[in-house]
Amino acid sequence: MDGPLLIKARRFGDHRGYFMETYSRRDFEAVGVSDAFVQDNQSLSATLGTLRGMHFQALPHAQAKLVRVLRGAILDVVVDIRRGSPSFGHHVAVELAADSGEQFYVPAGFAHGFLTLRPDTEVAYKVTDYYAPDCDRGMAWDDPDLALPWPDFASLGLPQGPVLSDRDQRHPRLRDLPAYF
Repeated sequence: MDGPLLIKARRFGDHRGYFMETYSRRDFEAVGVSDAFVQDNQSLSATLGTLRGMHFQALPHAQAKLVRVLRGAILDVVVDIRRGSPSFGHHVAVELAADSGEQFYVPAGFAHGFLTLRPDTEVAYKVTDYYAPDCDRGMAWDDPDLALPWPDFASLGLPQGPVLSDRDQRHPRLRDLPAYF
């Protein structure tokens, strides 16, 4: 799928731990990411199985994101919601963990969500536009038309399903979204 990228930052380790550059404009431009990031966000999900998504901001404040895990692990899922795209409605899922050094670049025009795979998971992400409540949108995480690759929740000890916000329980399906992109 054209757009999302899994990026691995180089870690320089010794007996003290490690150092890594999580963002270098020069290095990101070399792999085709020329977005200017303007805001950093961070979330803590205390409970295993917390699902945040599927979120996006509509134009004129659409956001690309650069996502990484500071502690714990997530299943990160994106869906192409660009109506004219050959991959419209298709998804990409990657597992990100604090100990991997991997980051996931999510371009504007993709709905984004993640499921925590460990308790006390912290996620940090850079965005290319400021939060704009009037452009804040979401899509159903469990849209049956998309068959997103969420794990079997019972196997995670969550027979009732993921832990969701009230808002994330009410998003429309992709087919019911206006053409935002």
